[in-house]
Amino acid sequence: MEMRQFRKEIEQRLTRDGWSIIYDHKESTLRIEDNEIKKGVTLSLKPLLAKWERKEFGSIDEVVRYVEVGLQAMKEKPSLTGNEKKIFPVIRSTSFPEETKEGEKLLFDEHTAETRIYYVIDQGESYSLINNNMLEGTGLTKGKVREMAMFNVRSLPQPLKEDKVAGNRFFFLRAKDGFDASRVLDQSLLEKMESEANGQLAVAIPHQDVLIFADIINERGYDVLAQLALQFFGEGRVPVTALPFLYENGELEPTFILAQRKPK
Repeated sequence: MEMRQFRKEIEQRLTRDGWSIIYDHKESTLRIEDNEIKKGVTLSLKPLLAKWERKEFGSIDEVVRYVEVGLQAMKEKPSLTGNEKKIFPVIRSTSFPEETKEGEKLLFDEHTAETRIYYVIDQGESYSLINNNMLEGTGLTKGKVREMAMFNVRSLPQPLKEDKVAGNRFFFLRAKDGFDASRVLDQSLLEKMESEANGQLAVAIPHQDVLIFADIINERGYDVLAQLALQFFGEGRVPVTALPFLYENGELEPTFILAQRKPK
């Protein structure tokens, strides 16, 4: 399917009273905004079309549902009180905004040179980013929110699918709950993967819906990991970083990997 046809089909399905649709030709994105709340959802059409052609989602209905759920969540104002078990961390790139368009400071912590940790309230099919104003009147501090989020992420299942390439092992975590990449914050999981690795443990966080572990045995393994990270980065709904990490001494260190060459 051509991009123009794909775009038109999505636009037709998302035409609603009270919604505005803005197409950015340069970036190949569609911005769908609710005129009442002046907020919206942006769709990156290139990765969506690529997924469509690979048959990774059933129909445009999934795209429509994603937009509907996202805009509905923006209209709701969830409270931290009573939702303590629904507070989770999410991984974002360092270029992710530090505040909302309304100027509300988002709650976040630094993670690596490539990533930050933001905090959200899980609302089922979507989640809301937590900002500083949401702490007022709750008795909660940023430290307490962080503590609850880290506790909750450790309670999530950790399904791993293994693949082998040229003697190297690759593990893909895709639970499809919106917090796949967040599992990288579970230190016990990192330690477990390191203890079971026969070589160098490496990690990739290309987008929010996947986490990749690699047990690197030889130089070919580094090359494959770099290719995987770049490929997944280009396909993600919420890209994080195409740069892989080496896990050493309990820390994630971003590293450039040249084809067929082991990083120093």
